[in-house]
Amino acid sequence: MVDIASVCVFCGSSTPQDTRYREAARALGTLVASKGISLVYGGGRIGMMGALADAALVAGGRVVGVIPTGLFSREVAHTELTELHEVDSMHERKQLMYDLADGFVALPGGLGTLEELAEVTTWSQLGLHAKPVVLLDVDRFWDPLVAQLDRMVAVGLLKPSNRVLIQRASSPEDALASLAAARPPREARWITPRER
Repeated sequence: MVDIASVCVFCGSSTPQDTRYREAARALGTLVASKGISLVYGGGRIGMMGALADAALVAGGRVVGVIPTGLFSREVAHTELTELHEVDSMHERKQLMYDLADGFVALPGGLGTLEELAEVTTWSQLGLHAKPVVLLDVDRFWDPLVAQLDRMVAVGLLKPSNRVLIQRASSPEDALASLAAARPPREARWITPRER
């Protein structure tokens, strides 16, 4: 079991035409806040990011955003958050988001969401952290990725023990339950982190 006091949510800054995507972001933000879990995300005020953060704030939640200076200057930063960290680069953004969270949920998103998901799961595979990762599905959005992960296992490019690092949920409630029920991987570390 994992104690989840904060969850990092990956999602896009775009607004899909299908309103179910935005509603899923709102539902997750509301649920996280109602359970007293801190929300960590990319700090934007637009698209699915904004819907997620606004819903958590309206529900009285603690919302922590992390945004690079270049995006902040373009006025996409959400300035009404509990905390907003401005960092120098995308690398620093991801590192701080990962450090602040006990688990990760990926809503449907674009390349940025996919990149964050791949990186944080790779870090788990390498033994740099043991935090759970869950895909939150909307309209079977993640089917192609799940099929690709299974294909990687089938051809011998991904170990089954690493395939299970990415779980899948069909609702915000299931996503949080999956995070809480996760068992940290017991694989040997491939990389030993430097002392800070």
